[in-house]
Amino acid sequence: MKKIINDPNAFVDEALDGILAAHPTMLKAVSADRRAIARADAPIEGHVGIVTGGGSGHLPLFLGYVGVGLCTAVAVGNVFSSPSVEQILAATRAAQGGAGVLYLYGNYGGDVMNFDLAGELAAGEIETDTVVGIDDVASAPPERSSDRRGVAGLFFAYKCAGAAAESGLPLAGVAAAARSAVANTRSMGVGLSPTILPAAGKPTFELGPDEMEIGIGIHGERGVRRGRLESADQIAGDLIEKIAGDFPLARGDNVAVLVNGLGATPLEELYVLYRHVRRTLDGMGVAVRRTYVGEFATSLEMAGASVSVMRLDDDMTRLLHAPARSPFFRE
Repeated sequence: MKKIINDPNAFVDEALDGILAAHPTMLKAVSADRRAIARADAPIEGHVGIVTGGGSGHLPLFLGYVGVGLCTAVAVGNVFSSPSVEQILAATRAAQGGAGVLYLYGNYGGDVMNFDLAGELAAGEIETDTVVGIDDVASAPPERSSDRRGVAGLFFAYKCAGAAAESGLPLAGVAAAARSAVANTRSMGVGLSPTILPAAGKPTFELGPDEMEIGIGIHGERGVRRGRLESADQIAGDLIEKIAGDFPLARGDNVAVLVNGLGATPLEELYVLYRHVRRTLDGMGVAVRRTYVGEFATSLEMAGASVSVMRLDDDMTRLLHAPARSPFFRE
């Protein structure tokens, strides 16, 4: 696999250098190693700060959602690796505007451990609360939903929590908005080809040329079924069936839908998927009130896609409609 890189071990830092150079009016480094990055106007006095973080290789996930109406700061790890406690703590201090800090990130063991440790170190100095994304229905059954991974559905939590913080709600209110978004979001993905780690230079898993994997994770974690490549309508039907069965969705429900590319899937193919997802939901009597199609949580150059559905009430609908702006997203 050919890559546009220099030293593979410098890949993350050089990417961050490029992002900071390209967006100096929107982002700033807040640690000596430039792995903690914040909104250029952070901290926002009197407002709750939102700190996210995780491994590199998933843009725009994590770093891409630092901005107005979204997250305040981020801690950036190596590719598919957790940020350090020190990087998370630097992001926490940069985000603190006097109203506390919400930690909002995906449910991965290293991230959970390091965010918890950073929160303990910040205790007495900064009040923190934590909400963890658990939207991937393939990663654990409903009775163990707290063990699920956080994937592209984290976007909805960022959007709702960010809008709540921007409006001036206290920490408890911002955390409640994030928890509501997490509780009402489900995701399911399909992988068509592996990703190549820059430092390793080899695939993270193997798939045959005519194979796909339903339920694959954004790090190449094993899915629920591997088989021959199906048509777009069959794939979309399978994903939405698993999601709808996990809620369950009911006639009259209002939802937001996100069709996400994993890094190497053309936008046209994502819209082909959305076409069948929308027809299926319409046939169920479920009203789609917000639609997002594009790359929201990638896995370097993995081919494939995921579908996320968020069940809406009036409050969540209002928060999703609120303005938001980052280098990678604009509402």
